[in-house]
Amino acid sequence: MAEMGSKPERTYGKVIINLENCILPVEKLTPTPSMIDGLDEETEMDLRILGCELIQTAGILLKLPQVAMATAQVIFQRFYYSKSMVKHNMETLAMACINLASKIEEAPRRIRDVVNVFHHIRQKRHNSSNLTS
Repeated sequence: MAEMGSKPERTYGKVIINLENCILPVEKLTPTPSMIDGLDEETEMDLRILGCELIQTAGILLKLPQVAMATAQVIFQRFYYSKSMVKHNMETLAMACINLASKIEEAPRRIRDVVNVFHHIRQKRHNSSNLTS
C-alpha cells in the first residue's frame, strides 16, 4: 500500500494510476518539437488554445456530443507533442481530429460536412477581421 504521508495510489482492476506513470513522460513535454523548430512557448500555447477553440466551434456546428469534441482536442494536443506546429497546419489537423474523434465516439459525420464547417468558420473569421480593420 502507500507509505505514511504520501498520496495513496488508486487501483482500477490491475491498472495503477499515479503521477509517476502518466501517459506522456516529462522528457516529451519540454522542449516540444515546435520549440525545437524555433516557435516560442507563448506562441505555441496560443496556437494550441486556438486549435482547441476551433475544434469546439466546429463540433458545435456539427452537433457532435461533447465527448467527441473533447476526444478531438486530446488527439490534437497529443499530436503536437510528437510533431511540430511549424511543419503541420493547425487547421488541417483540427479537421482530421474532428473527423477521427467523431468516428471513435460513434457519432460519425461525413468528411464533406466537416470540410464545409471549417470553411464556414474560416469565412466568418475572415469577414469579422475585415470589419474590425
